[in-house]
Amino acid sequence: MTARAPRHAEQSRRGTLGVLLRACRPRQWSKNVLLVAAPAAAGVLGDGSSDARVAGGIAVFCMLSSAIYLINDVRDREEDRHHPRKRLRPIAARELSVRLALGAAAILTVAGLAIAFAIATDLAIVGVGYLALTISYSLWWRHVILLDLIAVAGGFLLRAVAGGAAAGVPLSRWFLLVTSCCAIFLVAGKRFAELGELGERTGSLRGTLHGYTRDGLRAVLAAAALGAVTAYTIWANARPTDEPWYLITIAPFVLGLARYGVLLGRGEGEAPEDAVLHDRVLVALGLVWSTLFLLAVYSGA
Repeated sequence: MTARAPRHAEQSRRGTLGVLLRACRPRQWSKNVLLVAAPAAAGVLGDGSSDARVAGGIAVFCMLSSAIYLINDVRDREEDRHHPRKRLRPIAARELSVRLALGAAAILTVAGLAIAFAIATDLAIVGVGYLALTISYSLWWRHVILLDLIAVAGGFLLRAVAGGAAAGVPLSRWFLLVTSCCAIFLVAGKRFAELGELGERTGSLRGTLHGYTRDGLRAVLAAAALGAVTAYTIWANARPTDEPWYLITIAPFVLGLARYGVLLGRGEGEAPEDAVLHDRVLVALGLVWSTLFLLAVYSGA
């Protein structure tokens, strides 16, 4: 009996840690790969010091975003219990206590900001901005049409900015504009998918969802895609080189946006990370674009 008690306690701790990890949504951590964008565009990847700082920045944003997910799931646990998919989240399913979730969120926040300060002061400032934006979104912006789109897209943009801060590279206005437009495209696509899947049946679950229409979101998607393609094309044409690699990257970039639009038309996109990572055509286009882009940057073009 005495021997079994420690073993049972150890199994219980492991089970709790597993549930906590699931509540931190590790699948969502793929969004933090955006921190690589600015260092890659600047051509500093491969430098040991820069790589370490960027990797640290990714870890920081995994911690900070996990803290926000825990806080949001605590806040939304009653609503989530009526959602066909979100009811399975650990806090909504009562697998994880509110006290433990908030305690873990506090630890992740403090640890994440401490690591950010150790890497670069600018990274810590961006991290604080990310926390302020996401918490204010949870409290206010999520209830205001269009502002909720901008706030969520701002979270993507701040990840890209954090990559530049971690590596110590400046960000061009074209980089920021392309990133912003692509972020709005993804977020509007998520709302479009949510409206198609849940709008008529459980529209009250999201405060602003009832205020959108599919035609209106199509207009936002078209405008964001046009802005991204225009800004990217101008940037590629402005590169100080006679080599064609940057111009060639325009093709897979445009096709990637078009392919994602096709997926949205099929009703996918409520979970952008799943749509991006599980569609073979989109993955292939992403690999082609990445290869061509890195070739352009590191060939000395």
